[in-house]
Amino acid sequence: MTSKVICIVLGGGQGSRLYPLTATRSKPAVPIAGKYRLVDIPISNCLHSGITRIYVLTQFNSASLNKHIKNTYHFSSFSEAFVDILAAEQTPTSGHWFQGTADAVRQSLHHLSVHEFDYVLILSGDQLYQMDFEDMVNKHIAAQADISIATIPVHVNDVPGFGILHTDADSLVTAFVEKPKSGFDQLVSEVSPEMEAQGRIYLASMGIYIFNRKLLYKLLQGNENTDFGKEIIPQAIDKHKVLSYQYEGYWTDIGTIPSFFDANLGLTDDIPQFNLFDKNYIFTRARMLPPSKISGTHMEKAIVADGCIINASHVIRSVVGIRTRIGFDTTIENCYIMGSDNYQTLEQIQECQENEQPIMGIGDRCQIKNAIIDKNTYIGNDVCINCGDPLPNGDYPTHTVQDGIVVVKKRAVILNGTVI
Repeated sequence: MTSKVICIVLGGGQGSRLYPLTATRSKPAVPIAGKYRLVDIPISNCLHSGITRIYVLTQFNSASLNKHIKNTYHFSSFSEAFVDILAAEQTPTSGHWFQGTADAVRQSLHHLSVHEFDYVLILSGDQLYQMDFEDMVNKHIAAQADISIATIPVHVNDVPGFGILHTDADSLVTAFVEKPKSGFDQLVSEVSPEMEAQGRIYLASMGIYIFNRKLLYKLLQGNENTDFGKEIIPQAIDKHKVLSYQYEGYWTDIGTIPSFFDANLGLTDDIPQFNLFDKNYIFTRARMLPPSKISGTHMEKAIVADGCIINASHVIRSVVGIRTRIGFDTTIENCYIMGSDNYQTLEQIQECQENEQPIMGIGDRCQIKNAIIDKNTYIGNDVCINCGDPLPNGDYPTHTVQDGIVVVKKRAVILNGTVI
């Protein structure tokens, strides 16, 4: 795989549906599971599959992502492996930003041309899954396919939200409809007995593609098509051999606050659908942090990252990120706390206390439910978040409410006694 395949991870657009988490960072840079970034998921899948040449394409709020990539993915000087950022740039042949997934790859082709490879693997930077890309590439080669699309069986209720493919007995794609509203019966495909028993008889595109090198260049040059799902793939089906690679494991597209929230809290289940404790672990930045210190806290279905100091009374079905500090008699329930990028010194903490200002982290006697606490927040004592009647959606200086989830913004300061 090392010599055959080169990978492109698409960083996505502005990520407005994940606001305010994407206010200062791109979607692939959003922290997940308390210690990782979203971009670590596709990169880790690649590395475990023997694919070690990876470009990450981005154009919005890329500084945080650049820093993470630079500090995380280091390879031997004698290796050709790399994980590099390709930000949108003005060139003599292109003076505009990426206009879509296909346009982003088109504008990056000149960077790929210096490498030897036969196949291009194209991934999304905002999905949570574990997949063996080596198996997908091998099946692509064995079938002598021109394009392969990773697909996942979905229920009829999910069909309108996806690009749906129809396949024949040889798993070749015969039709592709982007987010169909009707005519579902004609799109039923052959799936495994397990999927059929669950009513998952439609194949949805996962936004994961393999292209033969020459064909990719041919399809992207000499036209103005901007999107793979809406233009490139539908136009290629009648002219080229397009293979469906059916995947039946856990996969979720993290495009909204509710999906992001559910994906993180789902990690606390007794047997989570996404297994963090698999042998194919997730690569991320190595931090020299102390072990977490927990005193007098009842914990139930909680994930706690490194470097935390927790004195809370209860932490229930929550993910607690790196360097999180939680004060005495505080209750945390159904929350994702991202943590902090640094510790305050004892002098800084004393100064805040003398001025009756919150210190970094979560204070004493707080009650916080159904919330996402972004990084480097200052939540004072006796703060109550989302503990009363359901809150209406809205955007406020320190937080955003979406579908009953309160998202406390990065570096927000919540004063003592505040009720949200």
